[in-house]
Amino acid sequence: MQDSQSAFKKEDPLGMDAMSSEEYASQSKLLQEFTNVPSIESAWLFKTNNEDRSRAMFSISQPDLLANKKRKYILHSHIVTHGTMPLECHWSPFPIEMTGVSAVVPSPSGSKLLVVRNGEKGSRTTLQIVNQSHVEKEIHVDQSIHGPLYTDEWFHGISWNHEETFIAYIAEQTPRPKPAFDDAGYRKGGSSEEDCNSWRGQGDWEEDWGETYSRKGRPSLFVLDIASGEVRAARGVPKSISAGQVVWAPPSSSGHQKLLVFVGWLEHNGFQSTARKLGIKYCSNRPCSLYAIHSPFEEEPNADNASDSGSESVPASVATNLTPSISSALFPRFSKDGKLLVFLSSKCAVDSGAHNATDSLHRINWPSDWKADEQLSVTDVVPVVMCPQDGCFPGLYCSAMLSDPWLSDHCTMVLTSAWRSTEVMLSIDVLSGEVTRISPQDSDYSWSTLAISGNNVLSVSSSPIDPPQIRYGRRASTEDHDGRCAWVWDEVTSPLTAASNKVKALLSHHKLSILRIPVPDPSDELSDGGRLQFEAIFVSCEDSSQKPTVLILHGGPHSASVSSYSKSSAFLASLGFNLLIVNYRGTLGYGEEALQSLPGKVGSQVGGYSPIVLLMVVLVNKIK
Repeated sequence: MQDSQSAFKKEDPLGMDAMSSEEYASQSKLLQEFTNVPSIESAWLFKTNNEDRSRAMFSISQPDLLANKKRKYILHSHIVTHGTMPLECHWSPFPIEMTGVSAVVPSPSGSKLLVVRNGEKGSRTTLQIVNQSHVEKEIHVDQSIHGPLYTDEWFHGISWNHEETFIAYIAEQTPRPKPAFDDAGYRKGGSSEEDCNSWRGQGDWEEDWGETYSRKGRPSLFVLDIASGEVRAARGVPKSISAGQVVWAPPSSSGHQKLLVFVGWLEHNGFQSTARKLGIKYCSNRPCSLYAIHSPFEEEPNADNASDSGSESVPASVATNLTPSISSALFPRFSKDGKLLVFLSSKCAVDSGAHNATDSLHRINWPSDWKADEQLSVTDVVPVVMCPQDGCFPGLYCSAMLSDPWLSDHCTMVLTSAWRSTEVMLSIDVLSGEVTRISPQDSDYSWSTLAISGNNVLSVSSSPIDPPQIRYGRRASTEDHDGRCAWVWDEVTSPLTAASNKVKALLSHHKLSILRIPVPDPSDELSDGGRLQFEAIFVSCEDSSQKPTVLILHGGPHSASVSSYSKSSAFLASLGFNLLIVNYRGTLGYGEEALQSLPGKVGSQVGGYSPIVLLMVVLVNKIK
């Protein structure tokens, strides 16, 4: 009997029996089917001489599991529309791998491309200017000038000026040299790494922004003169400010003034004026402001140009705070006509201490010849929504903004925002403050904006069981039932779609639903928003009552799980699990009162029931 059991349970060198080994091999092969599907990182749309034709460029990525890295590719397409006829897409035959590339940023006209290769292990950063036929310029930036460029979601900022002659960007400031010592003590001249007769100390400790920013240099502003290849640091930015999200201001009426607007985080002004950096990853509650500063390539104004008002003029080399009246200002964007400066604010998060909260949108009427000592007033465009009515706009929840979010009228921008358990696309008239949902009203899918050209919007839609699908949207000549301009969304067939067909087949028998969960017997202390129903995204497979369910809770707690595609969740569903993805109270996308009803009550009960018990009751009722 023992011999037969040992024969049945043959073990491999890792200690697995034959059945477990086959199961691991099968699941490993299945996982590769999911990881092989490329992800769309970003996209750009370019106009052509033909109104019915647009050029699109996609930046896509694919995991390299063996190297534990991410492969990046560029893929091109021509999109052709024929009125009410289905659109045509002509794709390049193969994607082009961008080996070692950290970022690509097209110029405003689409005629040039900046390719950034950040130096590794002390090597130089390389900036390439590529035109439509060849590499026009290649600049190797020595580490004595700056380190790698920031390409993250917070500090990242690469901006071409309108004339495409200068590029502003954020990079790591070169660290101060470490003190050198030898047998005689401190050595004033320093020493090289190869000098065996001396050693280096650690120097003064410099606080960083923590987590993924550990050991990175201070985010600082630099400008590249493309013609000469010279790189200069911006003058007048205090060392206490970390810079990010830089954009060029429109040229002044005189044509001489070259201004940069950027976001600045005071390094010693955390929550409740905490005099230290508290970390910024996933945290929009760090105070920040918009600042304006002259380009380092602009000559200093002389005394003859000083103000005649008798007041002391502000030197051009000093960064000016444009938003001192508000505790948070992010993602500055100038309208195409240069008359408006629009920005997002996370003041609710800053003022309350919540990691993330409901955003608001604001604008500044930008003068054609702004002076540094001129105060600018901030106008509210979209205020914070405290307690939305059922089915109505719940407020702004934006983690990013396109570099060019504008439609052709110069005053309407398109944003991607959480709306309860989905992600939607919104058009916002920044003059009237009117907010319109332009992604389909009846869709449980999540929609995200990729690029805009004129009144055409390139987007992507997905669900937990449907891989991302590219969509091309344009304004229709008809109106919807609310009297607003309707949008038509065409499906774009692409090579990326073909790669995901097998994944679609594996998930074809699953169903998606969004459960609305009431708060039973809410206490009198709860706000109206805290009494609103919260939600859970339920992915069920065939015969779901007989299958195990994976409960997925997002972290934060002030974040959200939206109904978009996730490779890891889809993989679990393909193995036969049901998925319950919960957006509990305190989640983004439900109004500010609902979000603020959680702090201080994370471990408390809700109306006599703990949140987890309540969720399990709902789940049991669902699978019955």
